[in-house]
Order: sequence, then C-alpha cells, then structure tokens
Amino acid sequence: MAELPEIRIGTAEREEAVALLGEHFSAGRLSLVEFDDRVAFAAQAVTRADLVPLFSDLPSAPSFLDEPPSGTVATDLLTLVPFALLALVLMVAVRHPIAILLGFVILFVVVRRGLRLMREPGSG
Repeated sequence: MAELPEIRIGTAEREEAVALLGEHFSAGRLSLVEFDDRVAFAAQAVTRADLVPLFSDLPSAPSFLDEPPSGTVATDLLTLVPFALLALVLMVAVRHPIAILLGFVILFVVVRRGLRLMREPGSG
C-alpha cells in the first residue's frame, strides 16, 4: 500500500477502482452481490485507506494504491548535496552574519535528513 493511506482521493481514483472491480467481476472473481457491494463502497470512499479492503483478496489493486518506487539510500543522499554546497557557499563566500546563520540552519537540516535516511528500516 502507498506511503500515505490517509490521503484523500478524488473522482478519478474512485472511477479507476470501479473499473478494476469490473474487470475482476468479468473475470469471475466476484459475484454480482460482491461486485455491487464493493462498487457502492468505492463510490463512497474518501481516502486511499477506504479502498484497500476492496482489493485485499484480489490479485491486483488500483495503481495509486501501489507503493511508490523508492530510490536507494545513496541516491536519496545525493539529492542533499546541492543543499549542503549552498550552505557552505553562504557561510564562506557571503560572510554576513545572517548568511552564516542561514548556512548553519541548512546544514543542520541536511545532516538531520541524511541521518534519518540512513537509519530508515530496510535501507541498504
């Protein structure tokens, strides 16, 4: 399931869920009663989490419920490099007290995020 199940969904996501339920119905995986019940529930769904039970016993779910692709830790850490360089430039080249303070704040956030990335479970 996706990272944020509490994210609200819109008409497009509900229609995708109903269309996929229709495919499962036409493949014989759902009875008419099950299909009707699930379509009614999908039409009333507000968040991604509301749609999860509709597909828990079926072989596929709508694409927006899939886990988003995640890069490696090294790739994620590389995205922090420009921010660290910006902080160092502010601190060394500008030499204004506000720029130095801003540089330290940026470095603090970059280091904190980097450490969090390295400590995430399943990273490697």
